[in-house]
Amino acid sequence: MTFAHKVWRLLVGVKDGLALIALLLFFFALYTVLTFRPGAGEVRKGALLLKLDGALVEEASRRSPLDLIKPGGAPTAQFQTRDVVHALDTAAKDDRVKAVVLDLSRFTGGGLTSTEEVAAALDRFRAAKKPVLTFAVGYLDDGVMLAAHSSEVWVDPLGGAFVAGPGGNRLYYGKLLDYLKVNVHVFRVGTYKDYVEPYLLNQQSPASKESTRALYGAVWDNWLANVKKARPQADLARVTSDPVGWLKAAGGNAAEASKAAGLVDRVGDKVDFGKRVAQIVGEDSRDPLPGHYPHSTLRAWLADNPVKTPGRAIPVVTVAGEIVDGKAGPGSAGGDRIARLIDEATADKRAPALVLRVDSPGGSVLASEAIRTALVRFKATRRPVVVSMGDLAASGGYWVSTPGERIFAEPGTITGSIGIFAIVPSFEKALGAWGVNGDGVRTTPLSGQPDLLTGLTPEVEAMLQANIESGYARFVGLVAQSRHKTPAEIDTIAQGRVWDGGTARQIGLVDQFGGLDDALAYAANRAGLKQGGWHPDFLGADANPYASLIERWRDSDNDGGDDGAQDFVALIANREQARLGAALAGVERLFGRPGAQAYCLQCGPVARTAPSSPFSLSARLAAAVGLI
Repeated sequence: MTFAHKVWRLLVGVKDGLALIALLLFFFALYTVLTFRPGAGEVRKGALLLKLDGALVEEASRRSPLDLIKPGGAPTAQFQTRDVVHALDTAAKDDRVKAVVLDLSRFTGGGLTSTEEVAAALDRFRAAKKPVLTFAVGYLDDGVMLAAHSSEVWVDPLGGAFVAGPGGNRLYYGKLLDYLKVNVHVFRVGTYKDYVEPYLLNQQSPASKESTRALYGAVWDNWLANVKKARPQADLARVTSDPVGWLKAAGGNAAEASKAAGLVDRVGDKVDFGKRVAQIVGEDSRDPLPGHYPHSTLRAWLADNPVKTPGRAIPVVTVAGEIVDGKAGPGSAGGDRIARLIDEATADKRAPALVLRVDSPGGSVLASEAIRTALVRFKATRRPVVVSMGDLAASGGYWVSTPGERIFAEPGTITGSIGIFAIVPSFEKALGAWGVNGDGVRTTPLSGQPDLLTGLTPEVEAMLQANIESGYARFVGLVAQSRHKTPAEIDTIAQGRVWDGGTARQIGLVDQFGGLDDALAYAANRAGLKQGGWHPDFLGADANPYASLIERWRDSDNDGGDDGAQDFVALIANREQARLGAALAGVERLFGRPGAQAYCLQCGPVARTAPSSPFSLSARLAAAVGLI
């Protein structure tokens, strides 16, 4: 028995050892897969393929391998606007690139200014006497704008190009919350601070409609002017004023209707399009299948053409997405994380200036203030702080901009929304309907308050409103100091109202039109640096170690087949899915956002990371007129 017991213990030990070795091998293999970085690919003579199967963003979100196992598979791709622009500008000067192929088959859009930046880069590429050929099954607003700047626009025979324009309905929960007996306590300042309206009303207020109509009108005018200038033959008036008659005139064939309206040039499938590209750039000797042509992917091209870094580095700190407390990001603006980046730039005595790039609808007041005070610390070193506004710089996005000595924006930038609010739901009515009542003893009016189950006392409600009014006064004061105006003057253009960049410049919220390059040039000049003696340094933009794994899983560089190309029905389905997501986000904000908020209703739901719908121009607008 003793011998058998020893043998058994030996076998158990061997088994445990083998299990441990297998477990170690498993984790080693998992680590190898997650950290493996495949080559960016080869740069070939032929076409530069820009397959934008995702969204244009200011700052790409940090992705995790866990995203791969979430419903829907790999996350939607994100393309930093500056990367696409850099690729186009370098390709324009490189003899290896004979043409640009713009594949918008799964393009989910971008903000107006981002789309305009890429469109301008396409124009510069064409000015080098090189063609841009674009293909998609379905085009919507943002895709139509990019396509308008192409030499040839192709559409699949089963697809079409459609123009929706900004606007649409928003959900209002007032009657539902009343039915559920949820008491929504709203504390706000600002006639136009309409972010809270969906929780109080059943329809949009007249003041909100006035502000939104003016904003949408200005942005829509910018979109129309851009597309008309790039593609004067397009009959936008007919497409937008009588879409049903326009489509019926072509027998319901959207592709032919799009061609007749001048939105596209040719109708053909992916193979036909590839053959046309091959006529320009040459046949692919490695892959003789029809529709194939030699090309370089965006990732390969960027790896082969890194941004040059001459002279001194001007730090650029990006505030992209919702401003939240903590260290969130990139892709969302964690106040602590961004403040730390600014403080690191402050500690770097070699940094001659700082540029703050803002693409945010706002968010937490505390996080916004943490970023602002960090900028003040940098400014105290007598070095210039310059602000560059992208698609959005509203509410908290404007709060963090106040330390800038000069603010740059584009006509299509959404900014302003200088207001503040807080929302506190309580459930005393709902509990009372079930016979549940609250009772007890208080030693002061604040004892046990705020109580979300049995309600808020009048004293607590008055204190919260006073706190919000104080926060608004601080916000207005910061803007007045920054803009060299009186608080009374700022109050007349604040009140939570959102402005387009053109109007914002007229009323003094913005100093001049220009993009990030203009802001950098201004900062360099203020720092006494000569042209060619500086370069931008994007702080916090470290490469995601898991990006390669996600890219391989998504296989975004593969140019075969339809790759999930979407027709009009699929695009509409995606838009509705995005609207559902926005509705759920609205409920989340009601119950999950403690503290004072500086947020913009027309900007909010879509600004977390990237546009989530092909109607992203409309979606981003439909999200911006609200919290701070």
